[in-house]
Amino acid sequence: MNDLARRILDFLLVSDWVVLAYFVVVNTFYLLLLLAACLEMRTHFHTVRDELRWRILGSRFAPRISILAPAHNEAATVRDSVRSLLTLYYPNLEIILVNDGSTDETMAVLTREFELVAIHPIYRQQVRTKPVRGLFISRSFPNLLVINKENGGKADALNAALNFSTAKLVCAIDADTLVEPDALQRMVRPFLMSDNVVATGGTIRIANGSKIEGGRVVAPRVPRTPLAGIQVIEYLRAFFVGRLGLTRFGDNLVISGAFGLFQRSAMIAIGGYEKETVGEDMEIVARLRRHGYENKMPRRVAFLPDPVAWTEAPETLKILAAQRDRWYRGLSEVLWRHRRMLFNPRYGALGMIVYPYFLGVELLAPIVEALGLMILMISLAAQAVDWQFALLFFLAAYGYGAILSAATLLFEELCYRRYEGMADRCWLLLWALLENLGYRQMTVFWRLRGLVKLLLGERGWGSMVRKGFEQQRA
Repeated sequence: MNDLARRILDFLLVSDWVVLAYFVVVNTFYLLLLLAACLEMRTHFHTVRDELRWRILGSRFAPRISILAPAHNEAATVRDSVRSLLTLYYPNLEIILVNDGSTDETMAVLTREFELVAIHPIYRQQVRTKPVRGLFISRSFPNLLVINKENGGKADALNAALNFSTAKLVCAIDADTLVEPDALQRMVRPFLMSDNVVATGGTIRIANGSKIEGGRVVAPRVPRTPLAGIQVIEYLRAFFVGRLGLTRFGDNLVISGAFGLFQRSAMIAIGGYEKETVGEDMEIVARLRRHGYENKMPRRVAFLPDPVAWTEAPETLKILAAQRDRWYRGLSEVLWRHRRMLFNPRYGALGMIVYPYFLGVELLAPIVEALGLMILMISLAAQAVDWQFALLFFLAAYGYGAILSAATLLFEELCYRRYEGMADRCWLLLWALLENLGYRQMTVFWRLRGLVKLLLGERGWGSMVRKGFEQQRA
């Protein structure tokens, strides 16, 4: 063997060990997040155990809340979603739905189902948006306001709703989201307990396969299709380990765009949602937190595990691929825009722990995983490593992760037990085991494709075609 060949083999061997070490470190950090999440959940249960949330209903101190719901081509789900919002248990609530230039029957469904009538659109444009075509109020539900505007994207639609809001707090949700009746009572609690809170986030769960009646998930069920079922595992791990664990370490950098509660004045002060990014939900949280640190203003972002909203997950590879590469592009953009926070003690735990986690784990993981698999295959072919090392590699990369997913399911079962019956529990365990056999590798490819699109300057959102909750009724 000549000197060049030996150097190549040495490089492959070192690279394999570096990637293996990366997976061990990442999964060990996930284990630490799981332990931190358990401690945070214990603290949360002890804190809220003796509180009577129902007192908020009749309290004159309950702050007014505006629900901001952008809708673009949501005819299949908008009726149930709005009905869900109208039955929320919260006083002094207004609902602002924005029809963002839909080309389907979204506006017709809203007009027919909620008896909309036109009113004169007089408002103060504190945040610039695309032109508003019309303003409508419901005859049946006076607290329902519908804005019909030119298409400008989700961020633009949310900014339009901000302009019309009259509340202290605004709750940004997706129009295809079903919010549980007591969710706002739970979400508002951190604002009542502390002046340093700028936003709160709740848990998003997958509604696919569940029994839905009257805009409510009345019987949660685990989806029987692999794509939707595995996404249940992803969501449980993201919220009950990732976000709850990071709360223990120093709060979060992201609130799901499907369900979050914010100080309206703080959002107006920073100019509302950023339109030049596909990750507007993460970007506004990062900007709110930076603004708070830099101007000595409220900056804490609270995550609460028990306010729940349900959403419809993609069930086709095409739509799921578009969603994941968009999420990854959004993450990349946000981390680049706010890179000055990295290891900057000025931003406390946000700069020293939370930002490095999103950079080193969420952003780099698919890149390292793809390179690791390629290098491992080349190393096996060149006999730089043996099959025993390959087995160790896969156990560190995927076996460790499967154990953590199973631990997450146990965590959820002990705390909430949303899924009843042995059949659902068996399906959850099956999807947790199958996640690493093809599905995870596809998501790696989709995220890398998103990175390539970002580098090429592509900013499209892609399409999200939904079956609608009507398909899931009993």
